[in-house]
Amino acid sequence: MAKTKKPKNQTNHALLFIFITVLLDILALGLIIPILPKLILNFVGGDSMQAAQMIGLFGTVWAFMQFFASPIIGSLSDRFGRRPIILLSNLGTGVDYIVMAVAPTIGWLFGGRIVSGITTSSISTAFAYIADSTTPQKRAAGFGLIGAAFSVGFVLGPTLGGILGAMDPRLPFWVAAGLSIANFFYGLLVLPESLPKARRVDFSWKKANPVGSLTLLKSHKDLFGLAGIYFINMLAHVVLSSVFVLYALYRYQWDSKAVGYCLAVVGICTGIVQGGLIRPFVKRFGEHRALLVGIFFGIVGFAGFGLAPSGFLFYFAIPLLSLWGLANASAQSLMTKHVSHQEQGQLQGANGSLRAIAELIGPSLFTLVYAFSINPSHSWQLPGAPFYLAALLMVLNGLLALFVLQRER
Repeated sequence: MAKTKKPKNQTNHALLFIFITVLLDILALGLIIPILPKLILNFVGGDSMQAAQMIGLFGTVWAFMQFFASPIIGSLSDRFGRRPIILLSNLGTGVDYIVMAVAPTIGWLFGGRIVSGITTSSISTAFAYIADSTTPQKRAAGFGLIGAAFSVGFVLGPTLGGILGAMDPRLPFWVAAGLSIANFFYGLLVLPESLPKARRVDFSWKKANPVGSLTLLKSHKDLFGLAGIYFINMLAHVVLSSVFVLYALYRYQWDSKAVGYCLAVVGICTGIVQGGLIRPFVKRFGEHRALLVGIFFGIVGFAGFGLAPSGFLFYFAIPLLSLWGLANASAQSLMTKHVSHQEQGQLQGANGSLRAIAELIGPSLFTLVYAFSINPSHSWQLPGAPFYLAALLMVLNGLLALFVLQRER
């Protein structure tokens, strides 16, 4: 019997929903970034030192929950399908933000943050949905679509959060909750299941735990190498969230408005690459070349960030670094070709754990390098050192990519 193809409009609606789901997930996270520290400060009676310790604890626990929950949720989606996992996550995220909006104590707020780390892990299921719904040739473009959603969400979220938080510190939580619950009802109407029952597999704790899920990455030597490329990409990316604002304030004396404008440009450039350039580039040149070209621009872009002596020149490096997005989408697409349809959720869960490990290691790595590079007791100053380190990581990634791709031929 011939396979029944999904109507094109139905597939387009589904992919649009996945884009919106990831966008709203990241937008909701971004909404609370500017206001969460203030709420914590209020809960601890204005003690800045205690607030800083709590903020660090909040971030670490959130990343740990991502590490543990991503493979579990990915495996659950392999067992029960993508649709119920994504919809339940949207609903759970909405309820969780309501809990944080009304949290009477810091303990309630902390508990909400733990749940947020779990529900946001469903982003790995969104990647699996893309893998189910696209042909291998179009998969990199699909992953680029999710990358574009990340970019737009990270730019709009903090901006809107700051505006709403100025009106009421609890308002961003209510808006985030409303967006997530609205997305749940929207999904009930338009989201079809992407994983047929015939392709589903039994749930196994052996594979669903973080260590077990990572063993999948060792099942094929080239998959393991691609996972290394993906992890280094994620680790280098953490430099932007860890030190960019501090770097811009220190080196260019930018105020918060200038930082916001720069982040908007970053989001626009990244969105253009992720949403519009990846598909035609991969179609014409292939994923192997896209991976190498993307890594090259990662090296150039990070080096440009560190070298730029003025804010004006810093802007010229932004579109160069944005082209780095070719690498990540291509690496993820290549990884999906080394596992079966039944393992796509497990693979994306393992990738989610890799992202979480990078988010655990990266902030300390880059902030320590930055602090050392601007230490006033030194006879030298090198504020761009964290970006040079990121560029070096990209050089290592380029060598690894050449080795892996040579074996694939």
